[in-house]
Amino acid sequence: MHLIRFFKIVYVCFRFGLEEFILGHRRVSTLRLIVRWALFWRPLRLPRGARLRIALEQLGPIFVKFGQVLSTRRDILPADVADELSKLQDQVPPFSSAVVLETLGRVYGKPAEQIFKEFDPIPIASASVAQVHFATLWDGREAAVKILRPEIKMVIGKDVALMKMGAGLIERLWSQGRRLKLREIVAEFEKHLQHEQDLMREAANASQLRRNFVDSSLLRVPEVYWDYCVTEVMVMQRMKGTSISKTKLLREQGIDVPKLAKAGVEIFFTQVFRDGFFHADMHPGNIFVDADGKYIALDFGIMGTLTDADKNYLAQNFLAFFRRDYRRVAQAHIDARWVHKDIRIDEFEAAIRAVSEPIFDRPLKDISFGRVLLQLFQASREFNIDIQPQLVLLQKTLLNVEGLGRELDPELDLWKTAKPYLERWMSEQVGLLGLFRRLKDELPQWTTAIPEIPRLVHQMLSEDSSDRVKNVIDQLLIEKKRQTKLLALGLFFIAAVTALYAYTVIA
Repeated sequence: MHLIRFFKIVYVCFRFGLEEFILGHRRVSTLRLIVRWALFWRPLRLPRGARLRIALEQLGPIFVKFGQVLSTRRDILPADVADELSKLQDQVPPFSSAVVLETLGRVYGKPAEQIFKEFDPIPIASASVAQVHFATLWDGREAAVKILRPEIKMVIGKDVALMKMGAGLIERLWSQGRRLKLREIVAEFEKHLQHEQDLMREAANASQLRRNFVDSSLLRVPEVYWDYCVTEVMVMQRMKGTSISKTKLLREQGIDVPKLAKAGVEIFFTQVFRDGFFHADMHPGNIFVDADGKYIALDFGIMGTLTDADKNYLAQNFLAFFRRDYRRVAQAHIDARWVHKDIRIDEFEAAIRAVSEPIFDRPLKDISFGRVLLQLFQASREFNIDIQPQLVLLQKTLLNVEGLGRELDPELDLWKTAKPYLERWMSEQVGLLGLFRRLKDELPQWTTAIPEIPRLVHQMLSEDSSDRVKNVIDQLLIEKKRQTKLLALGLFFIAAVTALYAYTVIA
């Protein structure tokens, strides 16, 4: 079966002229000419990006999903190829109702009619990894039931193995192959697929996002019905709404569409900068709007996470960029250790300026926020900055958000909408609010660390071995350095406030 699948892939590649990606190296240029001559009959009038997209669609859902992941790597893909791959739609024929009922009976140990009061065997949506059915629980709650495709793990395993082989071949034979880092992309793709095959993991993602926005007036996330969730089946609250892509229908329903566009931007930046946990698959099929004008988020298989350092890097870059402080942009990269510390910052600054300045010749509302991030990645490529996977996922999501926002409101100024939020977040990080928050976060650690100090000192003084003394001192310094600094800062701040208050009273 592996061999048959391999030959089918080879056939599709040659049929759509994809040998130009594989045989691009000068060492095999003669072979490329022979292939073109032997297959002269092929109609190759379409551009290479379009041919690649069609070929992936022909090869099936796993290759389609890989193309979607590949389209996010605009930092290393040619623009024409990335644009075409972004058009890939994950529309897959559903699997049979008999298989659905068999899966439910197997995972629950009893027939579906005993699990659900009502169950619709006809799916409402079908994708490459799973499909969704509507149901009603015995207590009357309406539910959406997501079920993994049968034998999907075996199918994915075979295709990913072939992708790894093909990626290695392309990197060896195509002049641009090594720069594209295809093997790394396949590994990243495999990781996402493994996450999507565990619906308990997706249920946990949905639960976390719902908790983050439990009191939100902008976003609704379905409740997970944990008693019904297993690895192969996820059951959640059924959400009713209109697809975000149906702009005309939304207006007919009385929804303020421009306001909706701004709300989407706020939701995205709240996920990124407040929570560091964001929905990373925000296409129209996963975003709906309810009758009250609230967003509804669906499909939580792919979520992005950011550390505090990542969030600080992004905020500094965005704010510095739109203030035309290119030295700050360059310094942010160096501070994040994504570029070698010995690099000449003035040269890095000049490269960023050369790419960025032409953007500001246009009105601010015409500047693409997503493209700004892309320009930063491209400008840094020549300085061998490591690609950060979490930021690539964020870039893809940001481009999706911007596209959806401007589809709702062509006049949407994404920067004008986002800038106040970014500035507020930065002030909270470096101002008094940020200090009090960090002191509050560290207080539980101090209460456990401070009582240990006498014991550690006694242990150090009673130990005869000088090496042991040194080790204890090192341990004390390493483990307590951060708490001590914050404690000293907190005490200094309290003393300063007390002194200021006393001076005010005396005066």
